[in-house]
Amino acid sequence: MDNWSKIRNIYCIGRNYRLHALELGNVVPNEPLVFMKPSHAASAMSGGVIRIPGKQGEVHFELEVVLRMGRAYEPGTDPHACIEGMTLGLDLTLRDVQSKLKAKGQPWLPAKGFQQSAPLGQWLPYPGEKELQEHTFTLYRNGLAAQQGCVRDMLFPVAELIHYVGTHYGLGEGDLLFTGTPAGVAALADGDKLQLLWGEQELGSCTIEIV
Repeated sequence: MDNWSKIRNIYCIGRNYRLHALELGNVVPNEPLVFMKPSHAASAMSGGVIRIPGKQGEVHFELEVVLRMGRAYEPGTDPHACIEGMTLGLDLTLRDVQSKLKAKGQPWLPAKGFQQSAPLGQWLPYPGEKELQEHTFTLYRNGLAAQQGCVRDMLFPVAELIHYVGTHYGLGEGDLLFTGTPAGVAALADGDKLQLLWGEQELGSCTIEIV
């Protein structure tokens, strides 16, 4: 399967880890907070350069588990049976822009949807719910652990996210689901070298260039 050409909708879940919501001064939600990125935001963390905008304030990294749908979700379907693959990715965010949009009650697209704002590691077969919850996932920046999480700490588990998004908006083959970021987000700097680790397995790396 050509994973890149078949990417369709990119759904993202905000504030799905309690400590992350609190670190940004946000209210912990009582149902999933869903936003989207354009499919053009996707890019490969395959050892090369990821270019991000540098003239609109800080760009923050947000490490996330990303799921790829292999079939459409229908009511009554086992949500886990719809998942074809998983990887780690970054929900890159223009934080200053987002803060201004939030203050005005406006959509987050300018802060979340810029090109290369959804870097992705290599895809793995979906291991199932139990194994998914057993691993930690880590972002290393310049050789040091910058952010770490575990799926079991999600406020809304994977099955609930798939049911919610599928019921409200539709989930089909090729759709991606960013499942939320744990605490520890911070601003990127020019020249930062990033690595994504699932347990001890590296899934992707890149160098940040601010333009």
